[in-house]
Amino acid sequence: MKAVVFESFQAPPHIQQLPTPDPEPHGVVIQIAASGLCRSDWHAWMGHDPDVALPHVPGHELAGTIAAVGKDVALWHVGDRVTVPFVGGCGACDECRAGQQQVCHDQFQPGFTHWGSFAEYTSIHHADLNLVRLPDAMDFTTAASLGCRFATSFRAVVDQGRVSGGDWVAVHGCGGVGLSAIMIANAVGANVVAIDIADDKLQHAQALGAVATVNARECADVAAAVVEHTRGGAHVSIDALGHPSTCFNSIMNLRRRGRHVQIGLMLGEHKRPPVPMDKIVAEEIELLGSHGMQAHRYSAMLDMVSAGKLSPARIVGRQITLEDACDALMAMDRHADVGATVITAF
Repeated sequence: MKAVVFESFQAPPHIQQLPTPDPEPHGVVIQIAASGLCRSDWHAWMGHDPDVALPHVPGHELAGTIAAVGKDVALWHVGDRVTVPFVGGCGACDECRAGQQQVCHDQFQPGFTHWGSFAEYTSIHHADLNLVRLPDAMDFTTAASLGCRFATSFRAVVDQGRVSGGDWVAVHGCGGVGLSAIMIANAVGANVVAIDIADDKLQHAQALGAVATVNARECADVAAAVVEHTRGGAHVSIDALGHPSTCFNSIMNLRRRGRHVQIGLMLGEHKRPPVPMDKIVAEEIELLGSHGMQAHRYSAMLDMVSAGKLSPARIVGRQITLEDACDALMAMDRHADVGATVITAF
């Protein structure tokens, strides 16, 4: 199979012919039809993730068709159209038995713990627990965004943030994750303030339902601006980028007893950011993480898509070839596209 490979961290990746994987007894092999590029893939290429062993094939936002099925798989067949959460559960640990596969003790992550979806094929483990069947009406390009940024945002807004109608929600960072969170928060009845440094992204955020925007490049005090827009502070604030400044501002713009949800990864030199603990204690601020979403929760999100309340297709930006992904991966921290960049030609 053809795949994007990097053989050392921060070295240019290249296209290489590799053996097509065989399915684990409990797993499947998926022929990839679309794969998103995510900031997490850039972190893997940079060497920030200890799970990544070299040489490596990145990619974890995927959708495609099952090409081979392991002997112990009961629920899936060759030809099924599927996607998968970027965090998969083992099915045997305490967290998995409690339905919390996104924090499985023995989790797998395509593109991190093993070779991922910047390739023609990838292997997925524990298929009966972790695969998600795609609606017939959903194209693969749209579905590729579900496994990471859209599903993670859904869990962040609905399950972790507990957003309800009338809440003020601040979203820091309007890339694919942030735009997804804005759309979802708007769909459940919240008033959203979008924060970014790029006017084109803020315009896209408004088109997806943000009622106010803040350009952090032009604003001396982002948190104060959000407090003013929300007449006292956000009920829920989301760091969708993953940077010490966005994390700090997200906490500072909350009203008393507000909830901060961290989606954006902070790894490497940023993995221990300073936080305003005086405010957290005095105002009883909740700090919450959001690490993917369980396969069994996808039905709630997909029902909202089918009903027309959510439209993940509007998050898709540039579509590129597998060959283009080599340069696009290296440029992710320098040049951010509007919407999600998706590999659609293999």
